[in-house]
Amino acid sequence: MAEQVLPESEVEGITEGAVAPPWMTILHNCECHTFEQVVKQLQKAIGCSEAEGWEIAWQVHNTGKAVVKVGAEAECVRVGNILASIGLVVTVVKS
Repeated sequence: MAEQVLPESEVEGITEGAVAPPWMTILHNCECHTFEQVVKQLQKAIGCSEAEGWEIAWQVHNTGKAVVKVGAEAECVRVGNILASIGLVVTVVKS
């Protein structure tokens, strides 16, 4: 059986579509929630430990933002929606 050879333009299209760029969920500092609220919501959103949640919350507080999830678009949006459900400020962008 002969191997099928695709024209180069079709191969490029398959390659580009097959590997989507990773996405990022970024949590921004908003000064409107307690550390405890942020930590609890991070635990719900990304399944981190309480200690990890505190580390992320301090990073957000001190630097203004933190990347809390890198992955597929749908997963990053899911995490962002959980965080935003209590009014936290988040963005989901291509990394």
